[in-house]
Formats: sequence, structure tokens, C-alpha cells
Amino acid sequence: MKPTPKTIQIFLPGGDPRGIRVAEITTRIVQVIEVPRSLLSDFAQMPESHQVALYFLFGEDDQDEPKVYIGQTGDASNRLGSHNRDKDFWERALVVISRTNSLTQTHAVFLEWYCLSQCRVVGRYVDENGNNASRPHTPAPLEADCLEIFETARMLLATLGFPIFEPLAKTVTSAEEEIFYCKGSSADGRGLYTPEGFVVIKGSSGRVENVPSITEHWRNFRLNLVTAGVVEEKNGRYEFKKDHLFNSPTAAAVALMGRPASGWMEWRNESGRTLDDVHRKRSDS
Repeated sequence: MKPTPKTIQIFLPGGDPRGIRVAEITTRIVQVIEVPRSLLSDFAQMPESHQVALYFLFGEDDQDEPKVYIGQTGDASNRLGSHNRDKDFWERALVVISRTNSLTQTHAVFLEWYCLSQCRVVGRYVDENGNNASRPHTPAPLEADCLEIFETARMLLATLGFPIFEPLAKTVTSAEEEIFYCKGSSADGRGLYTPEGFVVIKGSSGRVENVPSITEHWRNFRLNLVTAGVVEEKNGRYEFKKDHLFNSPTAAAVALMGRPASGWMEWRNESGRTLDDVHRKRSDS
């Protein structure tokens, strides 16, 4: 289904775009409040901070991979204060509440379970939860409410810069995007050029060895992909275990080929046209 237009309002309680931000779709009752860790005391002064809430703690792990903890609480301010004392990794909390204070603990428990399961399916963020809780019993009418809340929260989180539930790439069989291929230097890669960057598709493979001329930066870059579990050595090759987003086509090409490369020239579509021809030159014209 094609996405429909939305109007999203972002309110800055402190007037600072880097501070607390409150996002909502103007026709719905769900709000997402983004709270920098350094402003927890300011958040505690907001009446919304003591509601039942679903919340997300965002940060990075030791390999700079995005990381999240998903939880629910009857009092958001108290729970975030506790996490401020016992969890080191996070830098920003995103708190999902109802403007009418109609979110119940039953809503929150189902949403916590559902969000964690969807986070793991999408695979953008490493979750810090470390458990596989079973699906909570939820009456059908209330579950329908929860799924509607989830869809609103999903869009607001992505708008604020945390696309935790947005797949990096559509399934290959139904992808509207054009698939590009990287076949040089023993690489066998498939990828998509997206608004966020370049996605190498799960199952792509490349060489393990680096050429002598590759820089230290790129050596460490490829090694970090192994350490983070993005690729694994299999039958003498590096194989991508999941879809992975790179910030440029060049980074994606070097990851596969282990040598200096211009991704704009290495990635080609099915007819042999380079990514440069298909996207950059078309944009220029």
C-alpha cells in the first residue's frame, strides 16, 4: 500500500532543537517525547512524564552499532531515572504516551512485547533487552488499539531520526527499487540505493583478503563489520548475514572487494549501467 501524506507537528518546550522534542501526528492522540539524557530533570517537570508509557533508550555499542532498550512503565520519569543510574550505553530516551492519558498498563505490556519482536525482525538496532518474553494475553479490541498506537509511534520515531521499525530494504521479490550488482575482485554483491544510503542485501559475499594498497581506515572498517556480526567468514569468503546500510556506495563496494574503489562505478544494474549513470547523471540532467 502506498503511504499517504501526513502532517507531523514537533514542539520544542525549551525552544532548543537539540533539547526535548514532542512529536505528534496532528489528528491522533499519540505523542513521542524525545529526551536527551542530560535533560532528564527537565522532563521530570513535565506532567506527561508521570504517565503510563512505552519507552526506548537509544545509544551505540563498542563498535558504534546502534543499540536500543525497549521498556514500559507506569511512571516514565521514575523509570528513566532508574535507567540513568544503571544503564551506561544510552544517550536519548523516546517516550510514547497518550495525550488523553488513556494508555493502560495492558496496552504498554503488549506494546513492549510487540515492539521488541518487530525490532528483531527488522534488525537495524541491537537490542539490550536480552530476553524472549512470550506474547501477553490481550483482548482483541485492545490489541487493535495497540497496533494503531504502534503505527503512529513507528512513524514518529522515524521522523525524529530513529527508524527502528523501518526495513533497510524491501523483500527482493517485491522491491520497487532497482537492484545493483557488484561483481569485481571476487565480489558477488547485490544492493539498493536508498534515501538513507546504500544497502547491501543479505547473502551478498566478497573477498576476505585486503589488497596491500588499502588504507588502514578501510582495513579497520572491514574488520569492524566482522566484529559487529554483519559479515562472517564462510567457505573462504565474507558473507553478509543481514541487510546492512552503508553511508555511501563506495563504502559498500570496498566492504565487498577489499580494495580501493568508487562505488558509483562498481555498482551496476542488470543492463550494465553504473550507479553513476542511473542516478547522478540523471539527477544532473
